[in-house]
Amino acid sequence: MSSGPDRHSAAGRISFERILRRDRALTAAGLVLLCVLAWVYVLTGAGTGMSVWAMTALSLFPHLDSAGEAITPAWSAGYWLLMVAMWWIMMIAMMAPSAAPTILLYTRVHQHAGASGQHRDSLAPSGAFVAGYLFVWLGFSMLATLAQWSLERSGLLSAVTMGSQSRWLSAALLVAAGVYQFLPVKHTCLAHCRSPASFLSRHWRPHAAGAVRLGALHGAFCLGCCWVLMALLFVGGVMNVVWIAALAVFVLIEKVFAAGRWVGRGVGVALIVWGTATMWIK
Repeated sequence: MSSGPDRHSAAGRISFERILRRDRALTAAGLVLLCVLAWVYVLTGAGTGMSVWAMTALSLFPHLDSAGEAITPAWSAGYWLLMVAMWWIMMIAMMAPSAAPTILLYTRVHQHAGASGQHRDSLAPSGAFVAGYLFVWLGFSMLATLAQWSLERSGLLSAVTMGSQSRWLSAALLVAAGVYQFLPVKHTCLAHCRSPASFLSRHWRPHAAGAVRLGALHGAFCLGCCWVLMALLFVGGVMNVVWIAALAVFVLIEKVFAAGRWVGRGVGVALIVWGTATMWIK
């Protein structure tokens, strides 16, 4: 027969495990909600007032669909903010699913650290860790918006479809994205994304500031895996749902699944061939 203290200890362990499962479930639910809201925002036009479906088309050579377009709208301060927000929320929609395993692991590590008696003021909730990712994605969104403005002004990017209207721009981005799949920097970044436990053990920092820094560092590695791929939106159209969804699925497969490394190499070869063919399509 179990003694009183043993029964209390067992009950305490069961209660603690229930709390852990509940907190992980809440974190997972929060990530799912964040992704759903981001996708809803994108699919409803991202605040631009334009139909995202009208800007979505299946085409191997998107530059042929808008060649010669000369419309260049004025970029007011409000339009700049709108474009930054559009890119930022698109990044959340595309990148959050592949970041979810690391975020959930951080939640688990955080909970067990608290249960082991570490000082509460040295720990930070998952929200601080996620904030690091959001800051990195926001920084990239600002640079992407600047690139979009520059390409529109140069006449290489359509202001209507937000896609390439130059075969040279399309070819350069496709080939660059394909070559990047084989570069050492790509695989160094990918290694950190595919081994979240190793990353957290090596780079763990206490307090909220440390959690934000940790999230930003891992977010930077994950962005390093795919920033050239994200630039492909300038080929197919920044608001082209087919391209957005394809990139989101590919990034998830490459980072999370065991076959991702081989899929990535296959996609790299395909992009190089595609880009080379694009050079000859006028």
